[in-house]
Amino acid sequence: MKIFVINGPNINMLGIREPEIYGSKTYNDLEEFILGVFESAEVTGEIFQSNHEGEIIDQIQESLGWADGIVINPGAYTHTSIAIADALRAIEIPTVEVHLSDTDKREDFRKISYVEAVAVKTIKGKGFEGYKEAIDFLAEEWKKADI
Repeated sequence: MKIFVINGPNINMLGIREPEIYGSKTYNDLEEFILGVFESAEVTGEIFQSNHEGEIIDQIQESLGWADGIVINPGAYTHTSIAIADALRAIEIPTVEVHLSDTDKREDFRKISYVEAVAVKTIKGKGFEGYKEAIDFLAEEWKKADI
């Protein structure tokens, strides 16, 4: 199984941006964590981060044909990008939405997610562990499908 992890805007600023919400670990720490989860879940994968909506959409579209599952933290695009949701809908690859913080307990605008409508699961407020839960979920679903 091949999993594509996509991180949106400002995720690269982990460790700097609002550490009281996101913690002190860096984006490099997150990448290392995800690579370790790939190994323990016995899957392969790629990790991508961009602050640009169009680049994220391009990567989603380009994952068609090689990715078996997507884990996406769209960052602020969660609440604004119909285009990212449409791209995910178009490719029909099982997608899990992940948020480091619990967006339901934050500002009202963060409670709206366009991606949630196309995701098979949404995980909020579990920090890095949310990525593990998402990857493990996709790996288990893959095994159940016996593909």
